[in-house]
Amino acid sequence: MNLRRKTKTDLIGLVACILVYATVQSLILADVIGPFWQLNIVLIGINIILAVSLNLINGFTGQFSIGHAGFMAVGAYMSAVLTVKLQLPFIVAILGGALGAGLLGFAIGLPTLRLNGDYLAIATLGLGEIIRICILNIPYVGGASGFMGIPRYTDFTWVFGLVVFTVFAIKNFIDSTHGRACISIRENEIAAEAMGVDTTKYKVLAFTLGAAFAGVAGSLFSHYFYIAHPASFTFMKSFDILTMVVLGGLGSISGSITAAVLLTFVSAALASYPEWRMIIYSLMLIILMLYRPQGLFGNKELSLKMLGRLTGGKKHDSTQGN
Repeated sequence: MNLRRKTKTDLIGLVACILVYATVQSLILADVIGPFWQLNIVLIGINIILAVSLNLINGFTGQFSIGHAGFMAVGAYMSAVLTVKLQLPFIVAILGGALGAGLLGFAIGLPTLRLNGDYLAIATLGLGEIIRICILNIPYVGGASGFMGIPRYTDFTWVFGLVVFTVFAIKNFIDSTHGRACISIRENEIAAEAMGVDTTKYKVLAFTLGAAFAGVAGSLFSHYFYIAHPASFTFMKSFDILTMVVLGGLGSISGSITAAVLLTFVSAALASYPEWRMIIYSLMLIILMLYRPQGLFGNKELSLKMLGRLTGGKKHDSTQGN
């Protein structure tokens, strides 16, 4: 029964995704959505991939990584080399970017994920900066000038398809025995290890998967903006991704998606007020953290059952009032 319920939920989600895609794509083709908002829709999709993949590490496995932009940079540059230098198809470049970022995440994860808390945060921050500085000093990929002349292969269809794939892949991973092991590490690492869970193995696995999906986001990013520049992958980018995860709720995929959409939309809507944008943006975050410190969704997922409860609760309250 549980498997049937999950399959039914996935099918409903897939149908909803198809309807959203058809609606937005029709509006784009009809020029109802202009170039500015098309750009921001693509950014929303890229940010969703980044936020959901980081939530796998920080929210579901309970680690504290703040170097996610480094893996995004690896994906951006690796895919650009494959399309520009080697003339390979875009799908191969995306896979190459994911593989490169994932392998680097695995190599970095083995020694660093034995650390915990603040020590792990400092280590991942340093590693993200090391990746960026290394790229700055590689003339083959443009060095400090950036990698220019990248073809624009990314469009709404590519972004939407990969967003759906990322969300469903991470959701199914979390629902598997491997995902349950990651959650047990988050809840109590000592107890999980006492029960036979190989904590280092699962932390490295989550870190590698998160890094690989960040590489996918980087591939989409570089092939939309024609350029991969080290300035796009600084600590501030990692901080933006972390903000989306915390704002949406650690351990909630729905929360990460909602926060990515909300923050990207707010940033775009305030683009006409550059002197006020960061002040308003920061105040919103402070107010939300004061009144909702666990994030928008906490560690819960938005579901039809939840919506039904909310609707039922309102009807029940109105009946009692009468």
